Amino acid sequence: MKLALLAAFTVTAFAAPDGVGVSAKPIAGAEVVLDGSRAMLDEKWTYWEGPGFKSALPIKWKIVDDAVDKGTVVMSDDPVAAGGKFGTADIVTKKAYRDFRLHIEFFVAKPGGNSGVYLQNRYEIQVLDGDKTPHGMGAVINQTESPYAAYAGTGKWNAYDIVFRAARFKDGKLSEKAIVSMYFNGQKVHTNIAITQVWGGKNSGVDGGNDGGKGITDSPQGLKLQNEGHDVRYRNVWIKELDLAEANTDF
Repeated sequence: MKLALLAAFTVTAFAAPDGVGVSAKPIAGAEVVLDGSRAMLDEKWTYWEGPGFKSALPIKWKIVDDAVDKGTVVMSDDPVAAGGKFGTADIVTKKAYRDFRLHIEFFVAKPGGNSGVYLQNRYEIQVLDGDKTPHGMGAVINQTESPYAAYAGTGKWNAYDIVFRAARFKDGKLSEKAIVSMYFNGQKVHTNIAITQVWGGKNSGVDGGNDGGKGITDSPQGLKLQNEGHDVRYRNVWIKELDLAEANTDF
């Protein structure tokens, strides 16, 4: 089935705001949730025990040396996910979030490496080397084109900087869709993209099995990182909680 795109990709040549890009330091009021240490991984994260969950605590993701810079990073390596078995060993923050600004850095070790950054454990920002389609690298999955030109490639660190506003509800019904804006390696690639549903089926996110992903619920959820059995690594992840009264996520 051919998907209708809700937004086309363009790179906007504006100066990036503070706290954007690879190695960006946390902005005032932000909480570091992943610093590459085992202590922080175990303190602030757990497995998402969704319908496809197959692993068990403690988290099996590895702490490995940074292949580019000093220090250690977190590697998505749980054997139960080998062969692309998504949903079997994803990790999620113990803390839930509503509106927020997120900085996250990722390193794809090999061609075809696949993972994903899930906002509110619902909406995926794709991490997939080699894919330039609406299912590909940097896309608000199945909602936008892939901003692939902003990708630094395998063996290098990349950064997503995101402002996210959660869906709003009135009298128990969805009244405003979730929206997101994003910089990719310092380039503005998405502005106020409305997200229509949770893609990927019931194993993908908290509302994935609810009315085919369209039955979004009114609950804050954690930041989730997907494990598909590929060597994808993460570092320097920080979040600042926001309260966005207006439907605008533009930096």
